[in-house]
Amino acid sequence: MQIDKNLFLLDHPLIQHKLSLIRRKDTSSILFRQLVNELSSLMVYELTRDMPTQLVQIETPLESMMTPVIDGKKLVFASILRAGNGILDGALSVVPGARVGHVGLYRDPDTLKAIEYYFKMPSNMHERDVIVVDPMLATGNSAIAAIERIKALKPRSIKFLCLLTCPEGVLALQKAHPDVAIYTASIDRQLSDHGYILPGLGDAGDRIYGTK
Repeated sequence: MQIDKNLFLLDHPLIQHKLSLIRRKDTSSILFRQLVNELSSLMVYELTRDMPTQLVQIETPLESMMTPVIDGKKLVFASILRAGNGILDGALSVVPGARVGHVGLYRDPDTLKAIEYYFKMPSNMHERDVIVVDPMLATGNSAIAAIERIKALKPRSIKFLCLLTCPEGVLALQKAHPDVAIYTASIDRQLSDHGYILPGLGDAGDRIYGTK
């Protein structure tokens, strides 16, 4: 469902069901990881509906034909470390030919600003479409910083995929990067004083990897 020009709510019943399951505080790490994998697969499927295709000639058991295919090697999933890696397996199960980039950022606990410690992207980014992945769009600081770094490589397009967000995060990202479309399964109520989404699902990285 399109909320505005560059904000899309992925409201398929299966997406919403799995999101509800990962929100539960008693969901174990192993089940949380499994559900995030399934959820990200469904979300990437929805997000890639407008991927361009080209006709190629193939041989069926009966005859030759022209049929559409996508060029997965032109697509990049850019993971914001570390929690973004929890989305990668599900994303790559849908587009296995995609390349993968990483942006290492951590949030300063006092200022909530994003601090970069790692950046690695595939070559020839000017030929590629990028989907930046991170489970949460909270303050927006990490997403804004990651997209700014990726934009310097001049990719063909950038989209941002998160499991959930909040009005503050959407506003911040749209203000900084109005050309980047946001795809999410939920727009939650608000941010807490400590920069967590409410009602949210807690710290996605900690829940994926069983850390605190």
